[in-house]
Amino acid sequence: MLEKMKRTHQCGVLTRENLGQEITLMGWVQTRRDHGGLIFVDLRDRSGIVQVVFNPEYNREAFEAAKEIKNEYVIAVKGKVNERPKENVNPKIKTGEIEVYADRLEILNPSKTPPFPIEDDIRVDESLRLKYRYLDLRRPTMLRNIAFRHEVKKAIREFLDNNGFLEVETPMLTRSTPEGARDFLVPSRLNPGTFYALPQSPQLFKQILMVAGIEKYYQICRCFRDEDLRADRQPEFTQLDIEMSFVDVDDVIALNEKLVKHVVEKTLGISVEIPFKRMAYKDAMELYGTDKPDTRFGLEMVEVTDIALKSEFKVFSEAAKAGGKVKGINVKKAADLFSRRQIDELVEKAKEFGAKGLAWIVYSSEGIKSPIAKFFSEELLNELLKRMNAEPGDLLLFVADADPKLALTSLGQLRLHLGKQLNLIDEGALNFLWVVEFPLLEWDEEENRYVAMHHPFTSPMDEDLDFLETDPSRVRAKAYDLVLNGTEVGGGSIRIHRTDVQERMFKVLGFTKERAWENFGFLLKAFEYGTPPHGGIAYGLDRLVMLLLGLNSIRDCIAFPKTQNAACLMTEAPAPVEPKQLKELHIQINN
Repeated sequence: MLEKMKRTHQCGVLTRENLGQEITLMGWVQTRRDHGGLIFVDLRDRSGIVQVVFNPEYNREAFEAAKEIKNEYVIAVKGKVNERPKENVNPKIKTGEIEVYADRLEILNPSKTPPFPIEDDIRVDESLRLKYRYLDLRRPTMLRNIAFRHEVKKAIREFLDNNGFLEVETPMLTRSTPEGARDFLVPSRLNPGTFYALPQSPQLFKQILMVAGIEKYYQICRCFRDEDLRADRQPEFTQLDIEMSFVDVDDVIALNEKLVKHVVEKTLGISVEIPFKRMAYKDAMELYGTDKPDTRFGLEMVEVTDIALKSEFKVFSEAAKAGGKVKGINVKKAADLFSRRQIDELVEKAKEFGAKGLAWIVYSSEGIKSPIAKFFSEELLNELLKRMNAEPGDLLLFVADADPKLALTSLGQLRLHLGKQLNLIDEGALNFLWVVEFPLLEWDEEENRYVAMHHPFTSPMDEDLDFLETDPSRVRAKAYDLVLNGTEVGGGSIRIHRTDVQERMFKVLGFTKERAWENFGFLLKAFEYGTPPHGGIAYGLDRLVMLLLGLNSIRDCIAFPKTQNAACLMTEAPAPVEPKQLKELHIQINN
């Protein structure tokens, strides 16, 4: 049947230029409308929709056959491109000025009634969409998302190829190493009792490729992390991985700004200004309460700990005396926007974010309204208002905590909440920002030791290296994160390339020399054979695509994503396996 009809055009590309042509189309029936003497079919393929007309006066056999088709039937149609009557022109679609008069119809495959309409803006539970993902992907928006993802990857490859990079694949079955997220383990049948790990990233291999002299490497690769999920995280994800030799921080940042500019302009047609703004980690935390600040709006946090220390408000003064922080936000011109009940709701919201409470001052034209004002002298209150740049009509909000980080992060989360609540965020903006000068290490209370803020192979700043053993918290890293609209889309660093420095790093992290060589010996050994200075970056490709498309969930730009509990509803994975398979792998399940 199909060999007798050869597809000549896609549905959505037909225009007035095709008038009078005999064509053959193939696709899915979007809708069928029987108007008695005529049958109209909207035929859909990946490119779009075109209207097909079945007229008994034009071809009786095709008209009778059209009575049998239903939505989502796969059909082939042969016919002639005609001009639509002016009153029937549809300006909303590319093919709206033409229609195809059919003189032949073949039903290639019937279809059951789909569990939801194959159209955009459907109101259906996401779990149903994921169960029937092959139907969900037929919807125009989903097809566009997948096509856009392809265009992003195409632009990435084009740029990196033009800049001398080689795409090199690295192993999917590798060694499990500590100091990362939880690994997905794969048992080895040929080596009983041993396991491979699926890569969380190609980190060690890309560094070894630098030792090997590749110099400029990239890979669009699959990575795996067995961790709790959220809207922008999946257990298996796609990463753009880049590594370069003989570079410093500025070299890596400069190249990646040009890469991002190229990708955005190629895919969205939007001009991107470079260089991007850079912000030190310390400033990001103090001003925004996060290392991935959304700078599309203001509401920066203000330090008032020194003023709080002099007040009689114990919540403030005791937090300050304990070495904590008191931070404030001035919500300009908002005094009349929030009732007392709404302010109480903000207090509860701050508690949800980890704060013990939320102090507030309403600065109205009638003066100060606040339950904490009585604890401040007039002079001290004026000093506080001046520090907060307060004017009549402003609402001042404060968080205090003996834990400085908790004070910063909780008020930072409230800032984001206010930005959304007050519609302060320009949703159409693309605001790129580099966060730099991260701490190399952070203290882990549970493990009672320092852990790497990024990973153990991040190089300390040269001027801080002498403090690595004596004052680890003081050491800054040659690390950098790229933030887009308050979400981290990429992160990287200049790597440690000397064995002696890497061994010092492992020692600070609590590794014995023996354990370090046991876990990372292949890398340390490679370092003994002339390793160039090198550094790189890795992007979460799924997350980048999600943000560029303005999506709310990463699942909408991945063909076959997992659910919140890492399950695939379509294939019903994960699933039990046969006892024979377990026996071959020397695995026994304890129920």
